Amino acid sequence: MKNTDWAAEVKPLIKKYKGKDHPLHYKNTYQLLVMVVLSAQDSDKHINEVAPPLFEAFPDMKALAQADTEMLHKYINTVRNFGNKTKWLMKLAQTVKEDKNIPLTMEGLTALPGIGRKSANVIMRESGIKAEGIIVDLHVLRVAPRLGMATDSEDAKKMEKELMAVIPSKDWGEVGMAISFLGREICRPTNPKCPECVMNKVCAYYKSQK
Repeated sequence: MKNTDWAAEVKPLIKKYKGKDHPLHYKNTYQLLVMVVLSAQDSDKHINEVAPPLFEAFPDMKALAQADTEMLHKYINTVRNFGNKTKWLMKLAQTVKEDKNIPLTMEGLTALPGIGRKSANVIMRESGIKAEGIIVDLHVLRVAPRLGMATDSEDAKKMEKELMAVIPSKDWGEVGMAISFLGREICRPTNPKCPECVMNKVCAYYKSQK
């Protein structure tokens, strides 16, 4: 699929999902930041259940900076890898100190504990900041190679570079989330709903199934 004009072909997909709410139910940047850290290797659904009591106890960064291990474990001990995430959140809150200090650049965000490029891209998209990269989550890792947009890889950074090379920067902010939503709703790991997919005209997997 080397000759596919992905900049053009991806437009219907971006249009379909543009501005669709992120699956994490957050109310502000502080909540989003904390939930993004917690959601790594866990489900958005589970984090949405865990978050309300956590934010009642720690309504902002200032409150979170006062938390100790025991206090946090009480709220997040069902989250995957909660031991490390507790350390990251405590260090992050003590570094940032107040909500107004939350950085909104790739460099600033990835300097924080527990925040990689994917998380930074999510936070920047949700904050309406000009994208510096493309969200590559587990759904994108599976769906982009299936479409033929990227080579099959478990390396998110490598795939992000490949996608950034074929998609114009003006669409970076939306394309990753659009592919992710496609993976959640249509392009399922088994029995994907190919006939109703907006990408089936150019999809390598669909062509191989015909």
